[in-house]
Amino acid sequence: MPFRVFKKLQPLQLAAVIFLTVSGGPYGLESLLDFAGRNAALLFLMITPLIWDIPAILTVFELNSMMPVTGGYYQWVKRALGLRWAFFEGWWSWLYTFADLAIYPVMFVQYASFFFPALEPYRIPVCLAVIWLGAFLNILGIVPVGKTSQLLSVLVLFPFLLLFIVAFMHHSGPVVLPTLSMKGIGFSSAGMALYTIMWNFIGWDNSTTYAEEVNKPVRSYLISTVIAFSSVFVIYLMAIFTAQQSGINPGEFKEQGFPALGILTGGQWLGALLAAGGMASTVGIFSAVLLSVSRIPKVMSDDKLLPARLHKLHPRFNTPYISIIVCALVVSGMVLWTFDDLLIIDVTLYGAGLLLEFISLIVLRYKAPNDPRPFKIPFNVAGLVVMTLFPMGVLGIALAACFTTTSKAYIPALFALAALATAQPAWWVVKIVHKRAH
Repeated sequence: MPFRVFKKLQPLQLAAVIFLTVSGGPYGLESLLDFAGRNAALLFLMITPLIWDIPAILTVFELNSMMPVTGGYYQWVKRALGLRWAFFEGWWSWLYTFADLAIYPVMFVQYASFFFPALEPYRIPVCLAVIWLGAFLNILGIVPVGKTSQLLSVLVLFPFLLLFIVAFMHHSGPVVLPTLSMKGIGFSSAGMALYTIMWNFIGWDNSTTYAEEVNKPVRSYLISTVIAFSSVFVIYLMAIFTAQQSGINPGEFKEQGFPALGILTGGQWLGALLAAGGMASTVGIFSAVLLSVSRIPKVMSDDKLLPARLHKLHPRFNTPYISIIVCALVVSGMVLWTFDDLLIIDVTLYGAGLLLEFISLIVLRYKAPNDPRPFKIPFNVAGLVVMTLFPMGVLGIALAACFTTTSKAYIPALFALAALATAQPAWWVVKIVHKRAH
């Protein structure tokens, strides 16, 4: 049974949700200067999104215009590759989103510590409070999430606008452009720099899981995604460039974040605004991402791959509240990982699901060549294959780098690979249960 939607998201609301799902501002980008160094940071930031994000965005545009349905990427893979691979897609998406969701409460504590320095011993209770606040907001419905996303987007962007203005007004010397070079950057550091940027640019397909809850979805997604990507790309470049011009120590920037840059640039008041923006950003992203993942169990249970109870709708708010609660419970256990560990797990799991979407795009060009596609990538099948190699190559380099570092980054990388391997046993369990039920 489809969701009984009373109100639908409008393009600006959708753009705000996508912005928060993918980005939520430059928060989380602070470690890039430490990993990549002054000369390589902007180079990584300019190139990586083009080869990591543009292929993904184009794929989302074409497949979503072809099938703007609830379940988004799960439905695309199901039609192209069959039910088994659709289960893999849904399973991996669930797993990666659990890791992704766990990052934001951890970041919330970091920025809240600016105001409450003694907060660290209470990290877990505060993380749990953020998780369940986001779950409650999602149970209220998609329109409250959209409206809240608009408000939080403003709260996130306003402090950075002030940061850029103050930095420009207070900068008395010449603007020194760094030499764009990767000289002296080790392979493991380059890998972590790639992971940092990829994580800050993932999630373009997440917003398609509730396409039937969006007004005029094909047009709205095109407009909203262009607005969101342009905003994210420009703000990231300006944020890192501002940090470089300030002369802030990369290690201090990584540990203390943008509030430290605000204090250095404009004083305590600007640091406080950026810390408050970081808190708003993490709450907003958490709510937006939870909105997307909570719709996946519904379509999977429709196919008898998950218990039907998971997509039970709230009698008043018409939202899949059981799915939302289950997601919140799992995420509550993931906050024990560190930020860097969660980042590696998150991106690695996401990349596997993204690969299935690329394969589905190519297969559907063969299986359904005449189906209407209001947006179609202007490449033939060979061009689509080449396009896929770019983002998968970036992910492969970053993953390989985890096994060359001495910082034990291989532990979360191995955990991510092991999590991917659970899809096949889970599929066997589903088949056994389904067989017994009949």
